[in-house]
Amino acid sequence: MKQIADQKIEPYIPASTSLPEITLKAFILGIILSILMAAANAYLVLKVGLSVSACIPAAIISMAVLKMFRNSNILENNIVQTAASAGEVIACALALIIPALIMIGYWNSFHYVIMTSIAAMGGLLGVLLSVPLRRAMVVEGKLKFPEGVATAEVLKAGDESAAAKGILFAGLAAAVVKFSQTGFQIFADSIHMWGRIGNTVVGGTAGFSFAMIGAGYVVGLQVTAAMFTGAIFAWFLGVPLYGAIFGLPLDATDAYSAAGGIWNSKIRIIGVGMMVFGGVWTMIELIPPVRRAISSSLDAIRKLKTQGKDTVFRTDMDIPITYVGLGALFLILPIYFTLESIFSASSFQFATLLIMGVSIVATLLAFILSALGSVISSYMCGLLGTTSNPVSGILIMAIIIISFVFMLLLSPFVSFSADADAALSAAGITILIATLIGCAAYIAGDNLQDLKSGQLVGATPWKQQVMLIVGVLASAIILAPIFQLLFEAYGIGDVLPREGMDPAQALSAPKAALMAALSQAIFAQSMDWTMVTIGMGLGLLIVMIGKFSKEGSPWRLPVLAVAVGVYMPLEIPSALLFGGLLSYFSLKSLNKSKASAKEKAMTERRGILFASGLIAGEAMVGILLAIPFVAYQSTNVFRFVPEAFADHTDVLGLIVTLGVLYWFYQVASKVKKAPHRAHP
Repeated sequence: MKQIADQKIEPYIPASTSLPEITLKAFILGIILSILMAAANAYLVLKVGLSVSACIPAAIISMAVLKMFRNSNILENNIVQTAASAGEVIACALALIIPALIMIGYWNSFHYVIMTSIAAMGGLLGVLLSVPLRRAMVVEGKLKFPEGVATAEVLKAGDESAAAKGILFAGLAAAVVKFSQTGFQIFADSIHMWGRIGNTVVGGTAGFSFAMIGAGYVVGLQVTAAMFTGAIFAWFLGVPLYGAIFGLPLDATDAYSAAGGIWNSKIRIIGVGMMVFGGVWTMIELIPPVRRAISSSLDAIRKLKTQGKDTVFRTDMDIPITYVGLGALFLILPIYFTLESIFSASSFQFATLLIMGVSIVATLLAFILSALGSVISSYMCGLLGTTSNPVSGILIMAIIIISFVFMLLLSPFVSFSADADAALSAAGITILIATLIGCAAYIAGDNLQDLKSGQLVGATPWKQQVMLIVGVLASAIILAPIFQLLFEAYGIGDVLPREGMDPAQALSAPKAALMAALSQAIFAQSMDWTMVTIGMGLGLLIVMIGKFSKEGSPWRLPVLAVAVGVYMPLEIPSALLFGGLLSYFSLKSLNKSKASAKEKAMTERRGILFASGLIAGEAMVGILLAIPFVAYQSTNVFRFVPEAFADHTDVLGLIVTLGVLYWFYQVASKVKKAPHRAHP
């Protein structure tokens, strides 16, 4: 079954048409929005561990602002959202891990120079890595990049009133439901059905995220089913079996919290092991297309030199691969000197040559793991969208590998179990290197989402890549003071900077707390390597089954998609599956109809527009709610649940979701005949 995204790309603005893109107003607005989106998402990730994609909100805000000017166009709007999303991503990457340094006591405040340098270098490395990956995954690959598609539809809707109408209705529905879920809290965003059987727990969870449903529709059933296969293994097999064999967590208050405790502390680590294997396997599989991408880029440079600009399409011009290579080589020096200075200032009493050697190894590790993480991130963003970007899993992978290498290199010179200061220094440096890797990986995945929307609207890739660099640097410069301000105002985790502060108001930074606990556990030698090994073995098994299966067989599952299904909360793969099933059945019904090919194509596009609206509506409300949540320091500021409904919010959420799914099915499968006009 062919989807629109699989067909040859015809950009909205043809390659032969050249419109202004990086204009002064777009440049300034892009910087402003990158800073605003970065600040909002920094708070949101620190508070609840969740982030929202800025692509669509930034595109909508950009359209509203630029329409105030006499001359503006869709490519300017695209440039603005490109810069803004880069700022948001750097903030999210930092918030996922950098507060761990405060939590373990390695820092007592956010170090401006180190934090800014790590964020800037990691972000720039991610932009450079995304250049060859664009050709491998966006141009040659068959990945959907759902949020890129949705952003492109939003941008085009600014020029097409009919398309805007389709997105508007779905967006309003998603916005109202999201506000009712997260703001009023009248509707739950999931339903849990778990109970105890014998010594263990069994059950299931269904998520009601309309953004995930929309993304599931765009990527289709095959990918969402692969991800749900991982969820089946984790939640329906792994959790009950582990509970039956080893018992339930002692602090569990009910069946659902017991299931969540087992998954979070044990089964989830299996997903990390699968991601490690799947990332390496995906890198191996990507060697041929990346080689072709580099060759194609070099050919483009040769054509430019010998035959002039007219021989290369404007919509196919990346930053030259020679510049990418030089830029990556240039980054080696500041990364090395930064890491060497960090090692020198630590509690390690090592000889200068040893510090230099370890710094060289750490620099090489940073580059290798950034490339690996960028491939994983980009691939999963292409499959499922930025919202499903497994960056926290990539960070865990990076911490495990870096810690293992450090223990191997440094154990002859220091005993981590006996020297608490050495263990603290090693954990802190590991977190800093992982932060750089996280920034690179997150940026690379998000960049390809932006470059996909650029491909669809007809943008010039190198101009987008330049604005991505601008967005990275603009946010990196201002984020350390923002983090410090939030820390001094509320505290982070159980670390309060002064006496008399209310621990209940502290920013929990749940993902960073996980990274802190993980890094300390490894150097204290209490890490559960068995689960990691099981995950890697399962990843190998999935690949082998796929290799021996026929082309097109349902057993040929993308190993990374399965790994993310194991790693993600069950709410996410279940909501994605709803969208995938809706896509399958609506397209099946559409193909059976007697409508013309043109009418079928129009109906299919209405489905894509509706899905884009769902993604846009939820993302916009997610950003807007961050403002009062920050102002009032509470996510309950709009809470309004009538007593009669207090115990039934999950059922209400299910009813509303089923209603919207039925509406979505009607839009995506029912052909609207054009009215017949009688000729006089």
